[in-house]
Amino acid sequence: MARAAIITGASGGIGAAVAKRLAKDGFAVVVNYAGKSAPAQSLVADIKAAGGQAIAVQADVAIAADVERFFKESMEAFGRPDVVVHCAGIMPLFPIASGDVATFDKVIATNLRGTFLVFAQAAQHVSDGGRIMAFSSSVLAKSFPTYGAYIASKAGVEGLVHVLANELRGRNITVNAVAPGQVQTELFLKGKSDARIDELKKMNPLERLGLPEDMANVVSFLAGPEGGWFNSQVLRPNGGFAY
Repeated sequence: MARAAIITGASGGIGAAVAKRLAKDGFAVVVNYAGKSAPAQSLVADIKAAGGQAIAVQADVAIAADVERFFKESMEAFGRPDVVVHCAGIMPLFPIASGDVATFDKVIATNLRGTFLVFAQAAQHVSDGGRIMAFSSSVLAKSFPTYGAYIASKAGVEGLVHVLANELRGRNITVNAVAPGQVQTELFLKGKSDARIDELKKMNPLERLGLPEDMANVVSFLAGPEGGWFNSQVLRPNGGFAY
């Protein structure tokens, strides 16, 4: 049986690129999506057409019962996961002074609670010698206005990464975070003018936006044999945007 990889938030953007890359690397891939079934099913079809194995499973990572069911269905299809990559997240931007508790709670529920729930299942089910990853963000180093809730959630994600790495001592499982800079995804580009996008490109010395495939390359490295000595680390593929 092929090694198995679970990817949350894989219906588009970085998650989809990660799923495609790990399928290319020989993993049987579980594509998680929250609400958009069609893109997830299309991705599964593309992976199968290229000779890979994949299924799509719906789950809201903020809901404990969903995450537990998601892992159960994944293991029924492909056995215990060797790799779990937690990509699911949201990024509504608003000033702290707005006092928008409802949106703050939603960001924390999806980004931080979701990571906790996925990590809890991963810690129970990932095979010894496996890999667990979550996505953070290089924007933590910048403290941009309106990013308060998002940065708070991702700072929590990085904290969970370090703790879980210690908790899994003795099982040869690595736990790391990938913290991109600006990445050219539909979510990131939405509502931004060409002029604003040009400004964002120039925020790093390479003067371009990252591509989802750039992030997938990092995940592929961490999931492979060459990445086995990286543990409890935050890798920052951001073109020099932040460190």
